[in-house]
Amino acid sequence: MTFTNSVRRTGVTLLAAATLTALPLTGAGAGAGAGFGTGTTAVAAEHRHDGSWRGAWATSPQYPTAPFAPNWSQQGFSDHTVRQVVRVTTGGTKARIELSNRYGTKPLRVTGATVARTAEGASVKAGSVRQLSFGKGRSVTIPAGATAYSDGVPFTVAALESVTVTLYLAEETGPATFHTFSSATSYRADGDHRSDRDGAAFKESSDSWYYLSGVEVSGGQAPRRDGVVTFGDSITDGVGSGLNANDRYPDELAERFAAAGKPRGVVNHGIAGNQVTNDWAWAGEKGIERFKKDVLTEPNVRTVIVLEGINDIGGSGLSVPGQPTTPEVTVEQLVEGHRELIRQAHAKGVRIVGATLTPIKGSVYDTPVNEAKRDAVNHWIRTSGAYDAVVDFDRVVADPADPDRMLPAFDSGDHLHPGDAGYRAMAQALDLDAL
Repeated sequence: MTFTNSVRRTGVTLLAAATLTALPLTGAGAGAGAGFGTGTTAVAAEHRHDGSWRGAWATSPQYPTAPFAPNWSQQGFSDHTVRQVVRVTTGGTKARIELSNRYGTKPLRVTGATVARTAEGASVKAGSVRQLSFGKGRSVTIPAGATAYSDGVPFTVAALESVTVTLYLAEETGPATFHTFSSATSYRADGDHRSDRDGAAFKESSDSWYYLSGVEVSGGQAPRRDGVVTFGDSITDGVGSGLNANDRYPDELAERFAAAGKPRGVVNHGIAGNQVTNDWAWAGEKGIERFKKDVLTEPNVRTVIVLEGINDIGGSGLSVPGQPTTPEVTVEQLVEGHRELIRQAHAKGVRIVGATLTPIKGSVYDTPVNEAKRDAVNHWIRTSGAYDAVVDFDRVVADPADPDRMLPAFDSGDHLHPGDAGYRAMAQALDLDAL
C-alpha cells in the first residue's frame, strides 16, 4: 500500500510500509506496572477477557505535581465532589469508567460515582444521571498503584458526545494521581453532589483531570478491533489548542472518522513534557515504560501513532526547579527508544505509525545542535522502514519558505506547539483507510 502520488504533491499523506497489514490480530496485553517501575495494577477480569469493550476516551495518569500552574493534585481531596467533562470518540449502549491510583501513596476510597450527559459547564441533562457500581457495590477502594473499572451501566451515548463523570471522595485521599494538561475544565464542590443536575454547588474549577483515566463503551455495533491510540508529548496532549474546544489533533481525527460514517475509538495518551528515554516527575514516566501501561492496556487497539522525541532533544541538560537535570540524549539513544516502542507494539500485534518531529525554529528549543538532532531523527523515521507507516507531521505544519519553522497560520504563538488550525492540518494528513 503506497500513496506516492499524494506525497509528491503535498508531503502530508500517510506513507505506508509493506508490513502495514501483515501483523496478526492478537489482543493487546492487559497487565501494567505502577509508579516508575514498581507496584501492580489490579485489572478487572471483565477487562482482561471481554472483547466487547472499546476505548472511547482516555488520558495518561501522572504523578502529583504543579510545575506550571496551581492544581489540586498535591493536596488531594477530602469530602469533595469532583465533576469532569470528557468527549467520547465512539458510541455505544453501555458505559464504564476507569479510575487510576497509579501514583497514590495510600489506598483511594471512592465513595460513589455517576455518569451523565453534559449540559453546560458543571450541569448535566435532566434524567441522564446513572449511578455507577464497582463489583455491585456503590463504593470502591483502589490500592496504591492500582487501577479500577466500574461495572458497565446501560447508557446510550453517541460518538463525539460529551459525558460528565462525577466522583464523591468523602475520605482524605492524599496526593492525587491526575493529568496536568486537560484543555478542559473540571469542577469541585464541598460535600456530596454526585447526583446534582445543576452545577450550582461546584464553585471551584481546574484545567486538569483527577483519577479518571478512561471511559469505555460497548454495544451499538459488533465488536471489532479498530481502535486508534495517539501517543506522545504536549503536541499530542493538545497544548496550544483552545480550552473546552476539543481541537487537539486526536479530536480532529475522531471527527474525520465520524464524518466519514465510521466512528471509532481514538484515545489520547499524550503527556506534556514527556520524553521517550527519561523520566521527569512533572512530565510522566519515560515513553518506553509507560507505553505498555497506557497504550497496550487499551481494549481492541489496532493502531498507535507515535509523535515523541522533541523533549528528549530540547530537554537535554535542562532542569525544572526541584528536579534533577535531565541527561543528554543522543540521536542513537532516541532512535533506540523508538525501536523499543516498535518492539512492544509488534509483540502485542498492534500496528505502529511513526510521526516526524515538528519544527522548532524560534522556540525555546531552537539551537543548531537541537535542529541537527531533529533532522537526524526525522530522517531515520522517514527512511528506516522500522515503523509500519510514517506520517510526516514535520512537513505538514512547516513553512514552505522556511521549513525549519512552523507556518505562522499553524503556530499557537510559541513556535513549538501548533494552534487549532495546525492540529486540524495534522489530522487531515492521516489516511483513514490506512488506520
